[in-house]
Amino acid sequence: MTISANISLKPYNTFGIDAEAKFFTSIQSIQNIQELLQSHEYKSNERLILGGGSNLLLTKNVDALVIKNDLKGIEIVKETTDSVFVKCAAGEVWHEFVMWSIQQNFGGLENLSLIPGCTGASPMQNIGAYGVEIKDTFYELEAIHTQTGEQKTFSKSECEFGYRESVFKRKFKNQFIITSVTFQLSKAPTFHIEYGAIKQELDAMKISDLSLKAISQAVINIRSSKLPNPKEIGNAGSFFKNPEVTASVYERLKNEFPNLVAYPLENLNYKLAAGWLIEQSGLKGYRLGDAGVHKLQALVLVNYGNATGNEIYNLSTHVLQTVKAKFGVDLEREVNII
Repeated sequence: MTISANISLKPYNTFGIDAEAKFFTSIQSIQNIQELLQSHEYKSNERLILGGGSNLLLTKNVDALVIKNDLKGIEIVKETTDSVFVKCAAGEVWHEFVMWSIQQNFGGLENLSLIPGCTGASPMQNIGAYGVEIKDTFYELEAIHTQTGEQKTFSKSECEFGYRESVFKRKFKNQFIITSVTFQLSKAPTFHIEYGAIKQELDAMKISDLSLKAISQAVINIRSSKLPNPKEIGNAGSFFKNPEVTASVYERLKNEFPNLVAYPLENLNYKLAAGWLIEQSGLKGYRLGDAGVHKLQALVLVNYGNATGNEIYNLSTHVLQTVKAKFGVDLEREVNII
């Protein structure tokens, strides 16, 4: 294991921000982690644990030890009549793991195809798309405490999953290095095609017999048509959360804006489509220098080339203020700001 100094993080974040890490290392085994915990650089500096860098906005150089999680491996740990339990190392690319599960005909992750990032980050923010969230198939995860080196297993309840939230974004932020995540996948999957444009895309694909592969491809087609490829235009996917409002606020907005896009929740509140709010605020395609709101999906902020993290952050503030002024609704950033 090598610890390097003054390393550019541009290749390690999907926004393509050229910030510098004071120290940088990659962990590829549990032994690497144990060695790291004993190193002078680890004990003497703040730390930032990095996966795929797909939910991160760097607004400054990182005066810390950046730890890139490159743990690899996928294994079936147990089976029942209906389910298979698959442990995936934290450094595995999420989309590649989803494709592996589909090839094995294990159901549950197909709606989460093409989401950028690594598997270890998936429970941290309870990633979700098209009516499915990580918590729906999550079984447990393994992690190492950053101070004691103790290995701990977290159950679903201990992760305290919420909308794009978990205990690792709040109470235990930066306190654990996630090493693996175990999912309970189905041998006889239930298909979820009622959300978004999946059914319409399946019809356009002329799919008569539903399958995990067909649903995954439909999701890939939809995401590819609406979301920019980070390899071509720097971005971190959805930059803002969909806000939740009370029924009374929803009724007020619905009366004023009849085309309001919203979804009822079990708690009788409503979830508003942040992308619709931003678009209706006249910001779709809006640009400040190389920082912009994407022209096809207003929920996504992009780096057209040489934008700094601060420029993208300032653009996000402008979006928050504009939406608040028009609708009286507070948006919240989903991306982690450093």
